[in-house]
Amino acid sequence: MACWMYEGMLLFGVVFISGYLFSSLSQTRHAMDHRAGLQAFLFLTLAIYFTWFWHRGQTLAMKTWHIRVISAQGQPVSQTRALLRYVLSWLWFLPPLLLTLPFGLPPSEVGLLTLGWISIWALLSRFQAQRQFWHDIWAGTRLVSAR
Repeated sequence: MACWMYEGMLLFGVVFISGYLFSSLSQTRHAMDHRAGLQAFLFLTLAIYFTWFWHRGQTLAMKTWHIRVISAQGQPVSQTRALLRYVLSWLWFLPPLLLTLPFGLPPSEVGLLTLGWISIWALLSRFQAQRQFWHDIWAGTRLVSAR
């Protein structure tokens, strides 16, 4: 979990620079202009970031915490498998966000539902035999100690 928090701090810089680049190139004058385009751009930017680093074995946060991502067979992760892992990792956030869209819930309730879903999703990994997260199982990857 500490690695996840550290990754979030590093991603703040990636998202900030990407958002600034998108806003500059699209001549955005208001924060809500081109919102869908910005979200798609950030999704692709993060896909490139994670696919690139996971293909090489580790992100910077994973290096700090001595964690490595490998295939289920113990081999380095291919770019295709890393991209699949990225897409499947959105299962941490997407279900509660999609569920709240039709109801127009206030941000505090969306945040609470998302936090609850993340907690449940993390706890479900404890019931898996190798204690891997479900997106890793479905992508054919696993996290191992890099020491």
